[in-house]
Amino acid sequence: MKASELRELSDEDLHAKVDELKEQSFRLRFKLALGNIDTVKQIRAHRKDLARVKTLLRQREIAVGK
Repeated sequence: MKASELRELSDEDLHAKVDELKEQSFRLRFKLALGNIDTVKQIRAHRKDLARVKTLLRQREIAVGK
C-alpha cells in the first residue's frame, strides 16, 4: 500500500489498518512456522506497511500538538 493512499484515510481508519496488519502478520508467522516459504515476502511487505501507517499516525499526532 502506498503512502499517498494512506494519507487519504482518517485516523480511525488508520488505527483499524494497524490492527488488521498486526493480525495478518501474526497469521503469516504461523504459516512460516508451518513451512510455507512464500510467506517471507508477504511478512516483509506487511511489516513495511505497518511502519508506514504508524509513521503517518505519529506525524498527525505531532502536527496536532504544534
